[in-house]
Amino acid sequence: MRLFLDKFFVMYTIAGASFKNKMQKGFPEKGERAMRKFSFIFLILAFAANICIPVSFSAPTNEQWGIIMNLSGRQRMLSQKMTKETLLATAGINAEENRKNLKETMALFDKTLKGLRDGDTSLNLPPCENESVVAQLDRVNLLYDEMTPLLTKVSEGGVLSPYELPSLAKLNTPILNTMDAAVKMFEQEAGKVLTKDPTLALVINLAGKQRMLTQKMSKESLLKYLKIDDIANGKLLRDTSALFDKTLKGLKDGDSELGLPKTDDAAIKAQLD
Repeated sequence: MRLFLDKFFVMYTIAGASFKNKMQKGFPEKGERAMRKFSFIFLILAFAANICIPVSFSAPTNEQWGIIMNLSGRQRMLSQKMTKETLLATAGINAEENRKNLKETMALFDKTLKGLRDGDTSLNLPPCENESVVAQLDRVNLLYDEMTPLLTKVSEGGVLSPYELPSLAKLNTPILNTMDAAVKMFEQEAGKVLTKDPTLALVINLAGKQRMLTQKMSKESLLKYLKIDDIANGKLLRDTSALFDKTLKGLKDGDSELGLPKTDDAAIKAQLD
């Protein structure tokens, strides 16, 4: 099982690195198709992983637990993807395609958020019975409600004004951080019972976080392109890129600061190289 999960993480980070390279060589949207394909693979692997982790709240099945870990982590990425698509449409870059993508991303984010809280049979998500996690998801929902008018304006054919663009950028960070905190709460619950491999939940979280970082780099590149807090977003872009690289290396070689164990499989190391 551990070998399977290691390979799962490798596929994840390789795909993220490919996306990053495409972004650096051209405009940030160039890796979008690759990321959509990889997200599908990520979901399939989450099903296949069949991770057996007893938890103290909703007692999901093994398959459902894999889905919870995948979809809660994916919400972080979707929060950045929505903003990126809004910025692309506002900038007039493949505007209609990005409006269509934005509608789909918003619908997926909303459906998944509700499913993580209340359960969703179509997603095979059980209701969450941990009150602290439910409260955290409710905070995410409140922040999403604040963002929705700006996102909807663009998805329905409008563009954001010079006054609205900074508002979107300002709202984006809290929803990301609040959703990240929810993912860490799931991680902490899992870590309580992972006595044989206490770092497994952390590895899953950080491998999944790489997916979000690719979208965050795109968003920050677009904010610079649109001259929104150019200096600040330039620094954020450098920091995000550095974190992506650090995590990628940590998943291979280990990183005590991140709490990541070293990967010993020679074939996996070769792939990461």
